[in-house]
Amino acid sequence: MLAAVSFEGNSMRIDKWLWCVRRCKTRATATAACRAGSVMIDGQSIKPAREVQVGEIITLQEGLIIRTLRVIGHPASRVAAKLVPTYCADLTPPEEFAKVQTQRVQQVLAREKGAGRPTKRDRRKLDQLRDRT
Repeated sequence: MLAAVSFEGNSMRIDKWLWCVRRCKTRATATAACRAGSVMIDGQSIKPAREVQVGEIITLQEGLIIRTLRVIGHPASRVAAKLVPTYCADLTPPEEFAKVQTQRVQQVLAREKGAGRPTKRDRRKLDQLRDRT
């Protein structure tokens, strides 16, 4: 049985919408993200109580990635992962995901000055990295 779908006329708080479409684990973290300035609509930081309308584009900072989402509908409550595309479209460009991959490579390759020779574990990580690329 599917949850009630609202595609027109209604609006929903942005913190609740982010929680319902599984962008945040809890509603409290969605509220905190809004207050921290990680959630924007039209390039402006928004408050957690801001009503989000169908068709709006939301940008959300998730770690290194800046996700771009389009609101398609308002779920009645938190939805299953399979149903998320019914309520939001992910417009995030592939370059954003590439940022995370390059950051992982830089983290493994970075060694502090004076840290000595790489350990066996470090060498294995480097070998795994070279095999992937």
